[in-house]
Parts: sequence; structure tokens; C-alpha cells
Amino acid sequence: MKEKISITIDKTVMEEIDSIIDNIYIRNRSQAIEHLIKTAIGDNRTAVILAGGPKDQLKTLSGEFCFLLKIKGLTLIEHAIRKLRDSKFKKIYIVGRHSVIIKIFEVIKDGSYYGVKVNYFEEKSSRGTSDSLQVLKGKLGTTFLVVYCDIYFNKINLDEIWKDHLKQGALCTIMLTTSPKPSEKGTVVVEGTKILKFIQKPKQSDIYLVFSPIFACGPEIFDYEGHSLERDVFPSLAKKGLLNGHISSEKEVHVRSREEAAKIK
Repeated sequence: MKEKISITIDKTVMEEIDSIIDNIYIRNRSQAIEHLIKTAIGDNRTAVILAGGPKDQLKTLSGEFCFLLKIKGLTLIEHAIRKLRDSKFKKIYIVGRHSVIIKIFEVIKDGSYYGVKVNYFEEKSSRGTSDSLQVLKGKLGTTFLVVYCDIYFNKINLDEIWKDHLKQGALCTIMLTTSPKPSEKGTVVVEGTKILKFIQKPKQSDIYLVFSPIFACGPEIFDYEGHSLERDVFPSLAKKGLLNGHISSEKEVHVRSREEAAKIK
């Protein structure tokens, strides 16, 4: 919901505000001022790390939690926290089952050592990623970023994803990359930045542009029903014209074994 306000601004400042109006993403003074305010408060961005679902799904074949695998001397979850912090995400919410939260807390604590504030929310049960995210309904009232706990994303430019989302004004902006195996991912039909169709793990596909598990969205996403973001929510948003994509030349790495962790340079 937007509210009308009346403000007084110096003429010189107003001229600078007008200068960023490009008639594409920013079409008027109101949008320009809103964009500048959002950019100014960007040092205190909010991010969510999804570690939901049955705990065994987050374990390697040897029984370790994937987010505790070591990469270059640090656990995967530490890399995630540091990357988010370096990208100005200082408020971090972590969702997971009780045993998962305990293990992450043993490493991260309250986040103060890493220069962030970490809040933990226990998930009792879920049937998909949307159910996990719904644990935070009513607790997040502003735009936030979501990343999944089993990926290494140090090379991803989170700032560009964030800025694209704020500029384009979609309800949700998902990161897109290419994959030689689209049937293992969520494929998309795109026109410009607008995602026209989202299909999770199609049996066959000649579309190689796929969803990577990083996205920015507004709290309105909690209003959409369905157990899974990929099977229910994203397809619904695409049909309504509310889903955008950010194409990245870099790719995240799913880390599900010691061997995969050791390959990361």
C-alpha cells in the first residue's frame, strides 16, 4: 500500500532527482524519490535463508548437513552469511526444523561475530518451499531476499538482483541462469525481464534458461497459496504478470557432498 505525502525539497536537489527519471523504470518524480529512499536505506537490507523441509533432505550420503560442509576453511553457511553481509544484508532470518536450527546456531550464533543480526524461526512441518517461507508471514513487512541453504553463491552479484527488483516493481524477481539439464530445474519463458511462464522440472524442454534458488520479493508473496514456490507460487505469479527475471552470467553451486565442496575454487 502506498501513501500520499507532501514534502518540501530544495530546487537544486529536485533537479538532481529529476535527472534519474529515464521514462523506462523510473517514470516520474514519485518513483524517483521512492527509488532514492530505498537505495539510501539499502545498508540494512533483509534476507532469508531457507533451510526447511525434513532434516534428512539436507544431509549428505555420509550423514553430514550440507550447510556444514567446509569450503576454503569455512562452512557453507558461513560463506552465505558473509556474502549476504558484504552485499548489505544485515538482517537475516533462518527457517528450519529444530535440529537444523540448533546446528546452524552452533556455528553462527546471533550473527554478531559476522556483523549481522540473525533471527531463527522453527518450522514444525512443511510440504515444500512455500510452506517453509510462510513461517515468516506477519514477521516481514518489507522487501527481502531469499537464498537456499545448500548453495554456494559467492560469485553472484546480489546487489544487481536487488536493484533490478526495486527498479522493475514486480512482486518477485528470480535469478535466472542457463543449464544443460533444464528438466532438473524450473524453466521459464521470458519476454524482456517479464516471465510469462514458469514450469518446474518439465519432462522435456528445449528451454535452457532456468531458475536459480535466489530471489527478491515483497511481503505480498505470503498471500499466494501453495506448498511449493516452484510448483505453485511462481507459476501463479507468472500468469498474473507479477514475476520478473534477472539473468546472471555467474551460477550458484549446489553443494551436497564433500566432493562437490572440494571442487569449488
